[in-house]
Formats: sequence, C-alpha cells, structure tokens
Amino acid sequence: MRIIFMGTPQFAVASLDALIKAGSDIVAVVTAPDKPAGRGQKVSESAVKQYAVANGLKVLQPEKLKNENFIAELKALKADLQVVVAFRMLPEAVWNMPAKGTINLHASLLPQYRGAAPINWALINGEKESGVTTFFLKHDIDTGNILFTEKITLTGHEDAGELHDRLMNKGAGLLVKTVKAVESGRYNEHPQAQLAEGTELKHAPKIFKDDCRIDWIQPALSIYNKIRGLSPVPTAYTELNGKSLKVYASEYQLSEPAIQPGGFLTDNKTYLKFAAKDGFVLLKDIQLEGKKRMGIEDFLRGVKL
Repeated sequence: MRIIFMGTPQFAVASLDALIKAGSDIVAVVTAPDKPAGRGQKVSESAVKQYAVANGLKVLQPEKLKNENFIAELKALKADLQVVVAFRMLPEAVWNMPAKGTINLHASLLPQYRGAAPINWALINGEKESGVTTFFLKHDIDTGNILFTEKITLTGHEDAGELHDRLMNKGAGLLVKTVKAVESGRYNEHPQAQLAEGTELKHAPKIFKDDCRIDWIQPALSIYNKIRGLSPVPTAYTELNGKSLKVYASEYQLSEPAIQPGGFLTDNKTYLKFAAKDGFVLLKDIQLEGKKRMGIEDFLRGVKL
C-alpha cells in the first residue's frame, strides 16, 4: 500500500519508524510548519520532520489543510491509506481521500479520553489503566470505528512523561499490526462501545495554564495525581513567597493538617510540605521562578523559608 503519514511530535516518530522498519511504503509525511521557538526565536522543525528528512522521505507542511494546492498534492500521491498520529483535526476532503480510508492512533482506551491530552488527564484522574486505540477517522473527533486496542496497567506513581513513553512504544507496535490488517483486509471494525449506565464519559481537552495551578483545598491524593499528570510538561505550579513554583514530583500524607490548606511546613533541610484538604503534599522535585530545577534538599540548602 502507498501510505501518507501525518504527525508532528516525538510521540509520532516511534510509529513512523516502526512502519518503515516493517516495510511500509511511506510516500509522504505531512507535519506542522516550521515555527520560531525559545528565547532566540530560532526556527524549529517538528520531531516528525527531522526524522523524515533524515530518512529521505517527502515532507509536506501545509499552513491550512483545506488549501487547494495541498489537496491537489495529496491526490497526486495516490495513497491507498493515510495514517494519523498526534496531528491536527483533518477536514473531510483529506481524511476521506484514500480508498482504504484514514486510520488514527490515539493514546487512550476509546471512547474514554477523546481529545488533545489523553495521557495527562488519565493520570490527573487517577486511572488504574490506560492504553492505545486504532480507529478509522470520521466527522466527529476521536469517534470513528475501532480497529484494535491494547491496555496497560498503571501503577499510580508514573508521571505523564513515563506514560507517554510507554504508550508511544505500545502504540507503534499496534499501528504496525493495524496497517498490516488493513492491507490484508483481515480485520473487524466496530463502533465505539456505549458506556454502561452510570459510567462517566471522561474527556481530554487541551490543557491551559489555569489548569496547571494547584488548588490546595483539594484532597492530597488529587493534588498528587495532578502533579504527576502534568509532569514534566506543562507542569503543575503554585506560589512560594510571591514567586511561581513549578512542582515536578511529590508524595502525599493523609492526616489532619494543623494549618490551613496552602500553608506550608519545612525543617529547612529535608522537607517542604503544603497542607491540603486532608493531609500534606511533600514537594520532591521543584523549580522556583528564576532558578533551575532541583531536588528538595538541594533547594532548601540555598533558600531559607
């Protein structure tokens, strides 16, 4: 099959690499346009583009996916199948183009956690399992017929970076399996399951800065899950003596705090813990505004609170 691959971040690179190593014919890669990044505003290429260029693949970087020239270029490639991993929402003129359709790899067990940030929200919500799903694209985002899923068990301690890497590698293998099944015609697609009565449908919308602020009135476990669900990026944060404080890792204790939520206790040597609704959250890996990231003991050696 002639395949067009669409993706942008590092998560998608593992899938593209796996397809190439499995012998897939990738006739083009579609990824985000180059853009300025960082303090120097140096032009940055997506992880997928960097990989594609290094491997001699044709690269398309449309500003707008409905652009007539881009649509014409896609048609000229005569792809049998399109594969999407961590990319933008596609217009119907694009996803409906190939004879065998367009398949998507999503980092959740659909129909749960449809949206842009499934890895983060699964951890923020304290889920016990996660996984990856391949499905055919259709009109509404992340709602198409499912091809395959694979589950993984969560420990309750991993952060978003660790889960990202597990699902990235698990998803790459599942995508190869899916492409081979579509190519052979030996697969069964099925509509996304209706949830049992009383089961909540959980969504995974894009995360904004306000979502990252720690609310110390919440239970300690909820705050702990939020911190690991946002680590290492975009990172949960709070304030310490008027400065922003990013929190990358923590532990929690259930107890009756003797101080108000948001207040903190420290021995200025080994611990800094903030009071929550039903206990304390012990900060372990932090970054104070204007400082570098460091472990709590190193931080306390340089700052007296």
